[in-house]
Amino acid sequence: MSPVHARQKRTKLAIATAVAAGALISTGVALNANADTPHGSTTTAGALSAAPVQLSAAARTTLIQQAQAGAADTAQEMDLGAKEKLVVKDVVKDADGTVHTRYERTYGGLPVLGGDLIVHTAKSGRSEGVTENTKAAIEVASLTPKIATGKAESQALTAARSAGSEKTAADTAPRKVIWAAEGKPVLAYETVVGGLQDDGTPNELHVVTDANTGKKLYEHQAVETGSGKTRYSGTVTLGTGKSGSKYQLKDASRGGHQTTNLARKTSGKGTLFTDADDVWGTGSASSSPTDQTAAADAAYGAQVTWDFYKNTFGRSGIKNDGKAAYSRVHYGSNYVNAFWDDSCFCMTYGDGEGDNHPLTALDVAGHEMSHGVTSNTAGLEYSGESGGLNEATSDIFGTGVEFYAKNATDKGDYLIGEKIDINGDGTPLRYMDKPSKDGGSADYWSAGVGDKDVHESSGVANHFFYLLSEGSGAKTIDGVKYDSPTSDGSKVTGIGRDKALKVWYKALTEYMTSTTDYKGARKATLSAASALYGASSTEYKTVAAAWTAVNVK
Repeated sequence: MSPVHARQKRTKLAIATAVAAGALISTGVALNANADTPHGSTTTAGALSAAPVQLSAAARTTLIQQAQAGAADTAQEMDLGAKEKLVVKDVVKDADGTVHTRYERTYGGLPVLGGDLIVHTAKSGRSEGVTENTKAAIEVASLTPKIATGKAESQALTAARSAGSEKTAADTAPRKVIWAAEGKPVLAYETVVGGLQDDGTPNELHVVTDANTGKKLYEHQAVETGSGKTRYSGTVTLGTGKSGSKYQLKDASRGGHQTTNLARKTSGKGTLFTDADDVWGTGSASSSPTDQTAAADAAYGAQVTWDFYKNTFGRSGIKNDGKAAYSRVHYGSNYVNAFWDDSCFCMTYGDGEGDNHPLTALDVAGHEMSHGVTSNTAGLEYSGESGGLNEATSDIFGTGVEFYAKNATDKGDYLIGEKIDINGDGTPLRYMDKPSKDGGSADYWSAGVGDKDVHESSGVANHFFYLLSEGSGAKTIDGVKYDSPTSDGSKVTGIGRDKALKVWYKALTEYMTSTTDYKGARKATLSAASALYGASSTEYKTVAAAWTAVNVK
């Protein structure tokens, strides 16, 4: 561990995500028990009984193996078709022994996009319900396509070029899938197009094509970006290691996280940073491709985000498997973005305009790496209302990281990107207490909210979280003034940020699926609050009141 000096300075904030391609569904709940009260005590003292526990790698592996061994029986109990199988994606266990098993689905050996589901099982073995979208058994007339793969690939390449992609090429040949996210399940092709987006960000465009008609069914960009100005985190302490006479920016205490230097390249893992004296950076940005200050901030962001998830939720790393992602700095030239990418399982930072404004701030790390957590849990699809929930989840947990850090130079608040000056007038990127203050975000749910950009539709969930944490009306918190309205003029009294975070995390990891919409999020958070605090608790009632206050009923 060593002190690292880095002055605070913001460059462009990249609000980026890599979304798992195989999880594309909306949320419904088919239950053998009440979805809102699956388990847990009705007393505050019993709240801990429903909190997720931290599992050792061996225990987690055992639970996954046990669930997979019984997957055929589970499929039969759910009345799935003879050609359908369940594949375990993840398992979460609560302190009271309740297990939440997340499955992907296959049909005739093909992945089912829109088939993911969660089975909730009490310690006694009694079923406590299933969270799913595709409830009926899947039936597809034939698994033989009527169009050639070349047509699907051509369609995907055209879509990518229309979006401004450069060096466009299909990463792999189109794969056959079953599309069950919307309407009647059909045989389809999924094509993933690589290359670069128009701003130099890696491209990962997923295009789904009907294999019988050639009609494009769906497309989404798996690496999404935004921009803004970042700021450094002051003098910090970092976890490092030593090999021979050289110190390494490698944190063995946090899953082996490494910070590497791409030195202006746009591919590869990069070179691990090393140093002779274990003092990293100078506190000033530099245009040098070997600058350590960017690396120091990236490493700090990764370690605080790791500590936040572990100490708040018992989550050990992004995948909850005790293994760290890694961080790459000095990506490209004059690259004014940063992004999380599942394909490399890494966080990547550009150096901004003039290559001397690295995007390596703490809030960037907390926000972006939370996209990785979402991808490896609910897999909220980055479009429509689920896209707004995905983006809001990163704002919510990014805010949690900022408060957790207790960094005197950048105190926690409910203003997103408050120091980036993206608007050129010192105003924040987003406001959680009243999202519409940014000029575009939604304060309340409406039928068209899913048509907005995901950074704007996220306002509904951000507003809900603020109300749940702090309540409505005017107040000052750590010197920042807020004034949060409600859609119906109701008064909401918050339950505190710590409880609100626990409710959101439990809902994300145990009750949301990949295209959960806002009504599904209300149901998921009520289920989480009921399990944690009881269906008659103040916390449960406040969750309901906060959703109603943003017009989600």
